[in-house]
Amino acid sequence: MASVASSSTANAFAKFPLPFSSARNSPPTLLLPRRRRSIAARIYASASVATSVPSKPDDLVENILSKVMQTDRGVLLTRDEHQKVAEVADALQRFCVDEPVKCPLIFGEWDVLYCSNPTSPGGGYRSAVGRLVFKTKEMMQAVEAPDVVRNRVSFSLFGFLDGEVLLKGKLTALDEKWIQVVFEPPELKVGGLEFKYGGESEVKLQITYIDENIRLGKGSRGSLFVFQRCKPLS
Repeated sequence: MASVASSSTANAFAKFPLPFSSARNSPPTLLLPRRRRSIAARIYASASVATSVPSKPDDLVENILSKVMQTDRGVLLTRDEHQKVAEVADALQRFCVDEPVKCPLIFGEWDVLYCSNPTSPGGGYRSAVGRLVFKTKEMMQAVEAPDVVRNRVSFSLFGFLDGEVLLKGKLTALDEKWIQVVFEPPELKVGGLEFKYGGESEVKLQITYIDENIRLGKGSRGSLFVFQRCKPLS
């Protein structure tokens, strides 16, 4: 049960609503017509992508880390840069262990380096407006045996008042790759104030790669997560 529970932690940051906020529907995206590229241009582009992605696991890990570091967890990347991260993640997936939910490497403390949907980890705290009010300092995730995940987002409110949001969840393995995490209501700490708000939340995640250094996960809605271990394994 310990190894099964551990893997479910990877997508834990998908639910962090702002206190007293209400969900709003995003406006529909307008897709503008694009010019067709020539067949030769498409072939050249495909060849360029194919040759730009390393083929060895260690090289792939180094490559994906170089792409997501210092990007404010993906916020600063362009659409093309997000696509390049996804290509490396897809290549790494081929080297994932057969049953990642049973891999003991999942246990430990992890730093959330990247999400393809930058507003997903941290929820409302990481939205465009939320980032103006809550300047994120750390986003951490601890996976504890046998079936516990603890998420912590520390921030500076308006740049001068420190606070943090804590989220505790229980892990359940759905199969050898997919996990489900049910979270208790978030706990908010700002200055001397400390209270819980909202209700329970639930996420599902596929573990796509795990080693001693990084962990990749893909949410049920397609968001890609990259985690890096905080402390080297002893």
